[in-house]
Order: sequence, then C-alpha cells, then structure tokens
Amino acid sequence: MLRQTMTKTPSKNPLQHLRASDLRGIAQLASAATSSVARIAEGVHQSVWDTLGVAGRAPGQTGGITGFVYQAVQGVTQLLGQGADALLATLQARLDAKQGSEPASPQREAALAVLNGVMGDRLLASKNPLATPMTLRHQGVALNWAAPPAGLQPKVLLMVHGLCMNDLQWSAQHQGQAVNHGELLASALGCSPVYLRYNSGLHVSQNGHDLSRQLEQLTAHGSVEELSVLAHSMGGLLIRSALHIARQQGLRWPDKLRNIVFLGTPHHGAPLERAGNWLDTLLGSTPYTAPLAQLGKLRSAGVTDLRYGLVLDQDWQGRDRFERAHDQRQLLPLPEGVACYAVAATLAGKRSALADRLIGDGLVPLRSALGQHDEAQRCLHFAKDAQWIAYRSGHLELLSRPEVTQQLLHWLTHTNT
Repeated sequence: MLRQTMTKTPSKNPLQHLRASDLRGIAQLASAATSSVARIAEGVHQSVWDTLGVAGRAPGQTGGITGFVYQAVQGVTQLLGQGADALLATLQARLDAKQGSEPASPQREAALAVLNGVMGDRLLASKNPLATPMTLRHQGVALNWAAPPAGLQPKVLLMVHGLCMNDLQWSAQHQGQAVNHGELLASALGCSPVYLRYNSGLHVSQNGHDLSRQLEQLTAHGSVEELSVLAHSMGGLLIRSALHIARQQGLRWPDKLRNIVFLGTPHHGAPLERAGNWLDTLLGSTPYTAPLAQLGKLRSAGVTDLRYGLVLDQDWQGRDRFERAHDQRQLLPLPEGVACYAVAATLAGKRSALADRLIGDGLVPLRSALGQHDEAQRCLHFAKDAQWIAYRSGHLELLSRPEVTQQLLHWLTHTNT
C-alpha cells in the first residue's frame, strides 16, 4: 500500500498550464490556419489548371464550381471563427476571475515565447491575446508605471533575452546547479536586476522604440543613477536599436548607460535565416511549388531580421522582407561613451577559418558574435580585451556556463571601480 506521505507525481497534462485567454487565442489561430491552408490548396489547384490553359478568377484563385467550394470553405471558417471568438470572449472574464492573479507556469510562458518568436507579428496584428506585451520586470512582477518602482538600487542591471525566449529562461542549469548571471552579478555589484519580456517576433526596431520609451520611464525616477545591460542573442540587437533611437529623439536614459555585454549576439546575422530565405526562392521557382512558398512566409519579422542583423527602421521599411537581396543595412557602429563587451561561443575546441565561419555556436557564427565582417566599414570594433570566447559551447549554454559569469564579473567589476 502506498504511503500517503509520498510525493505526488507531477501531472503531464499540458492543458493544466492553459489560462482563459489562451483558449480564445488558440481558437483564433485555428481559424486563421484553416483559412491559410485553404488558400494554399486553392493556389496549388489553380497552378495545375494554368498548365492546362484554364483561367481562374484571379492569380492563385480558381473559378467556377471549384472556386465556389473554396469560397464556401473560407466563408464558413470565418463565421465559425467569429462565433467561437465571441463565445470565448464572454467566458474569459468569468474564467479569469476564478484563476485570480496566480502567476502563469514556466511551461506556459516558454511555449508562448516560442509562439511569439515564430509568429508574434501576426499575433499582434490580429489582436490575438497570445501576443506578448513588452514589460520590464523586477522580482517577478511587471513594473507599474503608475507608481515609482519600489525596491530598486541606484544601479540597475537590465537583462534582455533572445528570440523565442523569455525572462524566466535566464535561470538555467549547469551540471545540476542553478545559474542565473543576472542574480549573481547583481549580488556582487550591488545592483538590481530588471528583466525585459517582449514579443521577439516583431521587427527589432519596433521593439527598440518600445524599449527606449520604457527605459526613459524607468530612469525618470531619481532612484536610478546607473544602467548596465546584459543581452543574449537577439537582445543585443534590440538594445543597440533602442539606444540609437533614444539618442535620435534626445531622450535622457542613454546618459545613465555605462555598460553593454553581448552574449552570442548575431551582429551580422545568422546563416539559418539565410537558408530559410533560399528555401523561399526555391519554392517560388516553379508554378507548382509557388503556393507552398507561402509556408516559408509565415515566419515572423523578428526571424527575418536575423538574416543580416537588422536594427533600424530604415533597414526594412519599404522592402519585401522575403525578397532575396544583399545586405543593405545602414551602418551603425558601437555606441560612443558606453563600455561594450562581446562574448562569443564556438562548438569547436580552437579557432580556425572554417570553424569561425561555419560552426560557431550552432546558431551564430563566431565572427558575427564578435562583430567582425568582411567589409571593413561594417566591423564593430570591440576592444581586444573586451572580447571573450567560450570554446566547446553552444548558443544556449552561454546562459549557464559559470566561466561566463566569471568573465562578466571581471569586466563589470573593473569598469565599476
């Protein structure tokens, strides 16, 4: 007979992590997915008819009885989607009241972070409740701008996560031991860690505008005197964007910024997104596969920004982000008056020309993370002693390696003395 004092096995039912708003958001996604699949199917259908000389109502649209069937599918999907959304919107208030203010589970937040990274721009455009709003968080709670932030030290360490991640994932594990660079640095340097949570599927510069405004609000309170930033992956592009925007607009928070540490930031892009762009081109090269190219175009603006490391509005506005083109970014050097440091990782045991270009940390090439570029004018000139490489390390391992913490302490302790 089992003892009643035994620990209960955690439930593996993923539904336990859902909140009321999630049901409504999932219903909206299901409706949109059905509509998109129907459009793609119709496009393939009409491509076949085109080869036989049978014209459709419009490019990618069938005519006659076939066209009527596809129109009916779209109409029914829209009606069902609107009905489900109205019903769930009515129930949401009651369900939210029952759930109260309990924090969401880490599993739910991780799933939402991935979803936002992959298609966060579409979630926001459709006003889907699954879209993540940008918040600055301290001690697990979003800062309330209606009142001055409480409990902040004069020195603040801002933690900025990367694509498809969230603030909770700064807490990592290394050989069974908990590691959180932000908490360890804050304790050693006497500062308050503040974590950013944002929709990483938006353009980097869109998030840059929002972050710049929020940092202006944060530092407007007299208690904040100094600001340092630790940014992982896409987060490094985001803080560069926010700083440039703030200086253009004459905001005050850049005057309090002392340090930026970049962890595995793809300053000059990542090859996986370039591979995705090649896939778009190949699928679009024949009339039969052209409709399927729409699948590749479901990926978010945040993902396509990583092709070359776009950080400014001018880098993407007025352009087709799926069109294969060469690097047309505006030149943006490292900010003046701020101590900038770069941590890069490589799966290799030592540097070589091949490893630097092709291996990197599995996601970001070593040269990109160090700001190096074949075109001299695009190079980011990190000081030699402001660069550090983690060997035999992957991209996500940068969040958990104790030696990374030690290097950060070495840099930031030196600049704060």
